[in-house]
Amino acid sequence: ILSCITPVGWLERCPTYKEQKQQVKEKDLSNYAFLGYPVLMTADIVLYRAEVVPVGEDQVPHLEICREIVRRFNSYYGDVFPEPQPKLTPTPRIAGLDGRKMSKPYGNDIALSDDPESIRKKVMTMFTDPARVRKNDPGHPEICNVYTFHGLVNAARTGEIARDCRAGTIGCTSCKAELAEKLAVALQPIREKRAELLADRRALNAIVEKGCERARAVAEETMRDVKKALFKSGA
Repeated sequence: ILSCITPVGWLERCPTYKEQKQQVKEKDLSNYAFLGYPVLMTADIVLYRAEVVPVGEDQVPHLEICREIVRRFNSYYGDVFPEPQPKLTPTPRIAGLDGRKMSKPYGNDIALSDDPESIRKKVMTMFTDPARVRKNDPGHPEICNVYTFHGLVNAARTGEIARDCRAGTIGCTSCKAELAEKLAVALQPIREKRAELLADRRALNAIVEKGCERARAVAEETMRDVKKALFKSGA
């Protein structure tokens, strides 16, 4: 239904669509499944009448397309859906290991389920200040992705790290090692909870089924309203 009222031009101007077509060369992304992702995202949102959607900064353009689709649907068939608003965290975008947007297709991500050794290996490959060739070269923490990550999981030390980096008294290797340790500790509760849930498949399936029941009830009510609106309009 939503695909029928969404102009192709809206989808083609999405920054994420353009970026991934340039960055992901090993896959053919010239298909509707990829181009039409914002429509699928819209369906997932409006089916449950969501008013606020937690997203990363890179998803805000998708949500704006969602809002445009909602406005068009409501103008055609009556006020059925609320216009969802984005909700961003204090850190709305996290760069990947190579400085680009963190994305699994780019192979530059740190997974929430990664064990400490995997985290250490990944962190040690992170891009840092390109101007620092030797350990005692003065650094520029404000452009260093490793320093940005320290701000997320090691905030109490960022002042000292920035000072030592600028003075050339701390090397990138030791800075990365400290980050890897702090990041592993920060992700440990998530990693342990994930393992706990996966260890009891029956309980996990029960949680999923309960959530499905709640979601199904809302979705069925929404679709009744959508069909009623379409019927009234003669569509």
